[in-house]
Amino acid sequence: MQQQSSPSPKKRVAVLISGRGSNLSVLLQAARDPNYPAEIALVIANKADAGGLDLAVQAGVPTAVLLAQDFPKDRAGYDAALQAVLVEHRIDLVCLAGFMRLLTAEFTRLWAGRMLNIHPSLLPAFKGLAAQAQALAAGVKIAGCTVHLVTADMDAGPIVLQAAVPVLADDDEASLSARILAAEHQCYPKALAWLAADQVMVCESDGGGYQVRLRQRDTTREQGALFSPTIA
Repeated sequence: MQQQSSPSPKKRVAVLISGRGSNLSVLLQAARDPNYPAEIALVIANKADAGGLDLAVQAGVPTAVLLAQDFPKDRAGYDAALQAVLVEHRIDLVCLAGFMRLLTAEFTRLWAGRMLNIHPSLLPAFKGLAAQAQALAAGVKIAGCTVHLVTADMDAGPIVLQAAVPVLADDDEASLSARILAAEHQCYPKALAWLAADQVMVCESDGGGYQVRLRQRDTTREQGALFSPTIA
């Protein structure tokens, strides 16, 4: 009689936040599924009043707070303390979810291929802060969000998943941000699941950079183009 192989252990994930924890909430929800390949094992905030800390406590997830003012002008020291906490909790993967702090090149190298970020634009367009306002100022008709692997360069790592949303004629920053956030909530759990299940491969692209390919691509759903404004 053939023995059934035991399921692979779930990857232990730390989510780094600075604010309310909107994307943290959907990652926590996704991880409640017994078949989800990751568990949220730690939430770290760089602000003591980050609302996402309450979400973690309610979910029974350990938390830590590392304040920047405790490491004045010492980014390397901050990241060393961050690394110590991650090691202490035996973390396998890191998700940045509105973590408003730049990480050192050394730290990103330690977590190369194991750290995700989500950004509210279709990278490489509109990097940095206020991406939604940048999109509106540029007059684009389509915006969106990007989940990417983190590298030393800000918002420049290999792209794992993107979603596009229309920019409407009467949009302001708040309305566009809300539409993009809804797309983020769909993208981040899926991208983390792929990474946790070892489905993400980083390959050299023809242009000399790097791109992400999935080991087992889902071809069951073919999506058409998004037009904004809509066309007949």
